[in-house]
Amino acid sequence: MRRREFIKAVAVAAAVRGAPAARGQEKGTAAPARSGAAALPWYRRTYRWAQTNITEIDPARYDIAWWRQHWKRTQIQGVIINAGGIVAYYPSKFPLQYRPAALADRDLYGELARAAHEDGLTVLARMDSNRAHEPFYQAHRDWFAVDANGKPFKAGDLYVSCINSPYYEEYLPGVLREIIERTRPEGITDNSWSGLGRDSICYCEHCARRFRERTGKPLPQRHDWDDPVYREWIQWSYARRLEIWDLNNRTTKAAGGPDCLWLGMNSGSISGQSRTFRDYKEICARTEIIMLDHQSRSDSEGFPQNALTGKLIHGLLGWDKLIPESMPMYQMGRPTFRLASKPEPEARMWMLAGFAGGIQPWWHHISAYHEDRRMYRTAEPILRWHKANEQYLVNRRPVANVGIVWSQRNTDFYGRDNADQLVDQPWRGFTQALIRARIPHVPVHVDHIEREGPNLAVLILPNIGAMSDQQVAAVRRFVERGGALIATGATGLYNEWGDPRPDFALADLFGVTGGRPSRGAGDKRVSETRHTYLRLTPELRGRVYGPKAGNEPPITAERHPVLAGFDETDILPYGGILEPLTVSEGAKVLLTFIPAFPMFPPETAWMREPRTNIPGLVLNEANDRRVAYLPADIDRRFAIDNLPDHGDLLANIVRWAARGNLPLEVTGRGLIDCELYEQPGRLILHVVNVTSAGTWRAPVHELIPIGPLQVKIRARPGLRLKTMKMLVAQEDKSIVSEGGWLSFEIKSVLDHEVVVLES
Repeated sequence: MRRREFIKAVAVAAAVRGAPAARGQEKGTAAPARSGAAALPWYRRTYRWAQTNITEIDPARYDIAWWRQHWKRTQIQGVIINAGGIVAYYPSKFPLQYRPAALADRDLYGELARAAHEDGLTVLARMDSNRAHEPFYQAHRDWFAVDANGKPFKAGDLYVSCINSPYYEEYLPGVLREIIERTRPEGITDNSWSGLGRDSICYCEHCARRFRERTGKPLPQRHDWDDPVYREWIQWSYARRLEIWDLNNRTTKAAGGPDCLWLGMNSGSISGQSRTFRDYKEICARTEIIMLDHQSRSDSEGFPQNALTGKLIHGLLGWDKLIPESMPMYQMGRPTFRLASKPEPEARMWMLAGFAGGIQPWWHHISAYHEDRRMYRTAEPILRWHKANEQYLVNRRPVANVGIVWSQRNTDFYGRDNADQLVDQPWRGFTQALIRARIPHVPVHVDHIEREGPNLAVLILPNIGAMSDQQVAAVRRFVERGGALIATGATGLYNEWGDPRPDFALADLFGVTGGRPSRGAGDKRVSETRHTYLRLTPELRGRVYGPKAGNEPPITAERHPVLAGFDETDILPYGGILEPLTVSEGAKVLLTFIPAFPMFPPETAWMREPRTNIPGLVLNEANDRRVAYLPADIDRRFAIDNLPDHGDLLANIVRWAARGNLPLEVTGRGLIDCELYEQPGRLILHVVNVTSAGTWRAPVHELIPIGPLQVKIRARPGLRLKTMKMLVAQEDKSIVSEGGWLSFEIKSVLDHEVVVLES
């Protein structure tokens, strides 16, 4: 959506925002006339969600009256209620749907759905559909996935159904119709909808027949990314999941009306989506809302990863749509304790980080009864705050001119079976460097460079190894229009299938030639940490405090701004391996490789080869361009080692590439995630404080306040902003406007602050 269209859409939504969700419509009745916010479909006005995941013993102890009060206390507008699939919580006409003994003849799902509709809530019926119990398997063996020896795939005691069988084509659509006819939910969601994952090939008769009909070939016999048949199987498997998505939506809309959507659930991890054949770009093109099953952080990513996930998905879905995220109130992660309360600071920070990325809250409990009652207190204050400030948290667009590129196809065909090292780590390292440096940025799908390019000053390609000719051409056009480019590692060394090119596809822009494709866990360049360094040019130690040997290099020039802050060192720790490249005439080499030498015993830790001409960082400023190419995978190394030198260097390169024209400057101590947005007539700044004893290792035990922070926001054309309010501190402050900047102070931040600047 273009900026003008976005602002118009936001203005319309703002005019009708805030009314409660419409109640469910009984079967056979006409839809009532609606006005105001109620005229919006449920998927545009349901901002806060709840889920109590029913266990098999819950029918005997489900206190519906208490949960209805909890719905009200937490200000939720929609509920997700277990209906069918692996376990059915209603009297189904399908005898093979397993019903727990505690349910007896009770329609627990129906009771909850009616209660929610009476309370004016949106209802999504939850399915968990790709597995079944033994009696089902025995009745329909041909509906279940099998390996090359005909042995069924199992998940625990359950049998995994085949995505190409009548189970998906006939049985599940019948279940969807039954649920809709009984209770008229607004939609249906399913967190295990996509069948067998990429690590397994199903050889059942349905897969064999369908694959041969599509390709004329038998199924591949093994995982082999270089086998054309295996590649076709990958593409065919993706296409089948999209067919299922479309089939299920046709079914639910036919049964429940045009707004009765089937939504699945989707991960926040691109690698996770790839492993389950879920094409995020194509799914977002098909849906009005993403139900995000992304419940916790890892030690390697931290809270800001949740905001980044929201921005990435909004970049595909649109910023006028919603992304509710399952936010567990129980201890999820490492370790997972389903019935124990997650420490409140950990749950709170995950939720607040999500808000900063445009994610909506969805509290989640496993079981309807808990002996650890602390978890019932966590969501209420956060969701009440969200309710009070919802107008600032939806229908907005990021203010950022740095785009960082990603590609699910790069994860598949370049990352292959080593995507974490080859794809995820470079992405993670570069995004963490941007967060640490407080540089606003947006994820950009590689196919959307042409669309998003006019809004960007800098494009970052973190080891985007697999690129099509069309994607390469889009990058070239971006640079030709005056955009700056930063690329790392193997970017452009492979085509869209992961086949090696003879050289970098963007070699002339990078200012180097001679790239040598290599990948995989066996490649020591990416799989091992070595005792290696990078030498800075020119060397300055001859004029810096410290002992002298008498052979210090003469000082021939001042350093490039990209090396700012490193004046007292001539080397940086590296840890990787580099191969020789030929550098084009006119390109500048600012870092060179120092090969590995012993680190043990200490007496042997001296450089055997102090200098090489192997480049680690090359700048190409020809024709007033700003192109930086990092053969040294500093982005990956920062993700692995978290060395501040690596983060500082990456941030320096971005600031240089942007020619200093960034929209936000924040100074002050602490590790914070800063997200800047615009709505018609206002700017909105989220500041999430991730400075804590558990910032990079879950769970957080306590929060540590920071401040003061000095904030400068570059004035936006056409916006005359005069007032400022802080939504957490509940303070109004003055704005100083000077030299094209709006300046103010945030005195203190415990968990987060949201600053609204208005005209």
